[in-house]
Amino acid sequence: MFTKNYNRLLLTVAALCTLYNQGYSQDKNLPKDLYIASAIPDSLKEDANVVVRYEARETTIKDAGKQITKEHSIVTILNDKGDDDAILALPYNRKYDSYTNIELNIYNASGTLIKKYRKSDMYDGSASNDETIVTDDRYLAIKHTIAAYPTTVEIIFEENESSFISLNSWYVQDKMEQAVQNEYCKISVNPAVGFRFKATNTKLKPEKGNSEGFDTYTWSVKNLKAIKKEENVMSWNIQSKISFATDLFNCYGYPGTFNNWQAFGNWIKSLNDDVCTLTPERIAEVKKMTDTIKTDKEKARFLYNYMQKSMRYVSIQLGIGGYKPFPATFVDQKKYGDCKALSNYMRALLSAVNIPSNYAIIKAGYNEEPADFAFPNNTFNHAILCIPFKNDTTWLECTSNTTAFGKLGPFTENRNALLITDEGGKLVNTPKSSPADNQFNSYVHLILDADGGAKAQIKVSSNGQYRSMFVDRLPNYKTDEQKEYLIKELHIKQPSLFEYTPAADKDGFKDVTIDMQYDKFCDIATGDKQFYRPQAFMLWSGTLPAEEKRRSNYYFNSPMLKTCVTTIDLPAGFEVEALPTDQSLKFSYGTYEVKYKYDAAKNQVISTAKFNLTNQVIPAAKYTEMQVYMDAVAKAQNKKLVIHRKA
Repeated sequence: MFTKNYNRLLLTVAALCTLYNQGYSQDKNLPKDLYIASAIPDSLKEDANVVVRYEARETTIKDAGKQITKEHSIVTILNDKGDDDAILALPYNRKYDSYTNIELNIYNASGTLIKKYRKSDMYDGSASNDETIVTDDRYLAIKHTIAAYPTTVEIIFEENESSFISLNSWYVQDKMEQAVQNEYCKISVNPAVGFRFKATNTKLKPEKGNSEGFDTYTWSVKNLKAIKKEENVMSWNIQSKISFATDLFNCYGYPGTFNNWQAFGNWIKSLNDDVCTLTPERIAEVKKMTDTIKTDKEKARFLYNYMQKSMRYVSIQLGIGGYKPFPATFVDQKKYGDCKALSNYMRALLSAVNIPSNYAIIKAGYNEEPADFAFPNNTFNHAILCIPFKNDTTWLECTSNTTAFGKLGPFTENRNALLITDEGGKLVNTPKSSPADNQFNSYVHLILDADGGAKAQIKVSSNGQYRSMFVDRLPNYKTDEQKEYLIKELHIKQPSLFEYTPAADKDGFKDVTIDMQYDKFCDIATGDKQFYRPQAFMLWSGTLPAEEKRRSNYYFNSPMLKTCVTTIDLPAGFEVEALPTDQSLKFSYGTYEVKYKYDAAKNQVISTAKFNLTNQVIPAAKYTEMQVYMDAVAKAQNKKLVIHRKA
């Protein structure tokens, strides 16, 4: 990954735990009540899984890239949903980080010390994982298994760092269902490095001072009630935090300036300048490969497809290699690279045929927090490429060998990227997701038999996130796993026979066919009547719980457009008794329509359904409207088709 700032949680550790920022104080003579569970005010227990009894963090920034952080926290875990707070995971680099005075102390409900852990008890491992196979990043980790609740966990440590770009943020409340009794954060900083801070989801302001030539900033809070859990929220949208940054930094011995986006872009550019050239012989070969292609855009498409077929994603992060790409010549020879290396290589391919492009860094992930124009700070973890064609800016995701040309997808859309130009860094917007970019178009043919069985065929043509399901996920599954996944994902009634056949993948659309047989497809058979849910799968299955007052926006991964045309062949000797009623439903950000008709001459029922979500972010104020709408969609899909034997 591109980002290597202090608060990174290593992917290998993430499988084990989550870690929030704890604090430290030199004074261990804290009130005994902070260790006793019964001393927690009742108001802080409401909706809480854990209560932060005490947290103190003191950071001294001595110079660019040099800081010491002392942390001390006491957290009472009330139930098993808070067990992650009994895990301590500390990322580090042997050359630039060190930890001392590590303590993990466990107390029972009455405040009696029952277990002590020290640094020698911790697992010390490489941060390599399925994505990053070689890295000099490491982590120390330990987990205490809680036997009874409530349990209080005390964590103490000191970290000395000599390399960083960005400072660790201070999270006042880093998750829902967490209450805070006492918290404190102090930053002492050498004025020469140019300290800045930004408050998010809080109005907290620091007490400012000066001590021994260092500027000091102190924040403190008391008695914050837990935030009630809500589904489909983004943590950055609710977390109270103070972000910190310095204008000067030093990363692995490479000093830089970060007082504006242009300056940081210049630092990235300086790392990339000597690695973006192919050999003269290879440039000649690339030109020959494309010399019959007429337009620059078609040349770019050809070279992108060539890169996807020729290269594979491998992440090797050593030292400044977490920020500096492998040389394009290395990637060309070895046929692998990470997001930085592959984006840089694609840039070199385009440069060989005189097509300018820009390397760009971005915060990847679904609905991630956008970079702030007014607060330059490194939160980026991914690299992509931008081709500034006239009137047609094209973005390329270079780490995927399946993503369609010119498409980014919800992993990097709808946010700011830092474009690296000849003049430095420039924050620009990536494309906005649209329903047309995430289509699931289906055609169903159901053949019913007189005994209530059926044959069904589903043909799907999809792009965007739905195409990704068929080209990225399902090929990794065994046949039985594919069947299980599709039945669950599409809410298909369990068939007696199931066959999945992938077909064409062209122009960003993937076609697949699903053939099924059912011994019993009708829901109810009584006398001469049969009752059916008139579809082979659920076009939309989501419903939402009612909430009295939604606090946070509701997030989908992307907008979407789903359609289905279903043709049902009735058994010989049967006819329609009752069709489901047509439905036309809507809310502020979506519509659902379904229409039915009976063709008596062909003895067929034809339905057309369409589900459209126009935006992936639903404001909290519109949650109830959406919840009522989703319930109505679910009811509409459960209407019955009734057929009977002809007299």
